[in-house]
Amino acid sequence: MSPSSPARGFADPDAPRNARTTPLHETHRRLGATFTDFSGWTMPVRYGSEISEHHAVRTTAGLFDLCHMGEIELTGPEAARALDHALVGRPSRIAVGRARYTMICDESGGILDDLVVYRLAEQHFLVVANAGNAEVVAAELGTRARRFDAVVADTSARWSLLAVQGPRSAAIVAEVVPLDVTGLKYYGIDATTLSGRDVLIARTGYTGEDGFEVYCAPEDAAAIWKSLAEAGDRHDLVPAGLACRDTLRLEAGMPLYGQELDRTRTPFDAGLGRVVVFDKDDGFVGAAALAARRDRAPEQILVGLRAAGRRAPRAGYDVLDPASGRPVGRVTSGAPSPTLGHPIALAYVPAELAEPGTPLAVDIRGTSAAVEVVTLPFYRRGT
Repeated sequence: MSPSSPARGFADPDAPRNARTTPLHETHRRLGATFTDFSGWTMPVRYGSEISEHHAVRTTAGLFDLCHMGEIELTGPEAARALDHALVGRPSRIAVGRARYTMICDESGGILDDLVVYRLAEQHFLVVANAGNAEVVAAELGTRARRFDAVVADTSARWSLLAVQGPRSAAIVAEVVPLDVTGLKYYGIDATTLSGRDVLIARTGYTGEDGFEVYCAPEDAAAIWKSLAEAGDRHDLVPAGLACRDTLRLEAGMPLYGQELDRTRTPFDAGLGRVVVFDKDDGFVGAAALAARRDRAPEQILVGLRAAGRRAPRAGYDVLDPASGRPVGRVTSGAPSPTLGHPIALAYVPAELAEPGTPLAVDIRGTSAAVEVVTLPFYRRGT
């Protein structure tokens, strides 16, 4: 997602000035969507009730417009080596038709963006970046790949992206593509057709549910949305906006760039040190700083918080020591959980206060509200 949370405070313009629209904008307008300016894009927040859309994704399926995301392609004999050097992971080990979650960091180890990298062919990679960071990621990849025999191209304008998420997503997608989507592995990708248009189908998502992302040409996006929506009618598919996407990812404990992740945090700070690979032939940008951070005890840890009352902790609220009342941490994301029925939040707190079961408090507009540290994720599919 992009660098600001859609959990609250959305505007309601028809089309904010200077914001880009996706190829599906008129489709959303006809469906009665509420729009907002989100990372420079006019995006649908909701179509009616974000709580109903949230429950639909958890129980049936939701259809999302993700055309604001950025796509950068690397090709050439040394494209894999270039990515190994540019990113903290090891994309050279990704098999063709598979994907991996990773990050791009600066020299100090700060996170510039979190990414998904797909290997479309032996010498062809697709890097998917958050909307607000796509230009930075493309520029950084271009700079870092100069010493390698590889070509970096920002191809965001050539791609549109839709997602079907929820327990019935496989049944819906199976009705409109010839590909056996039930056999597509999680974080797998394959080329196929949908409504006679060439597409890439990936089994992944950002909701904690089973789901598929469809990469297509912008001029095909509206027809593909229509086909998916018609197939989904029999499975109670609903159009879903950014508001429910945020509460879904929060329940699943998934970090959001600009809140849990930013240039002041390293992967280790966010509890994602597992994505960092050090023993690479060409090294990588930020390696020295990340090695030092790996070997140092953490000052703060990202944790889950469950609120005892009805008021939700929100991003930016102070986490308090309940005994002294002094601030000890900061909430990064928070909202009422439609699935669980109580407020939840992500927050950075000192390592000594990060054990599940630890009682803490949050300053909610001048009132100290009791919270408890809990194990992440808050919600896991099938439980």
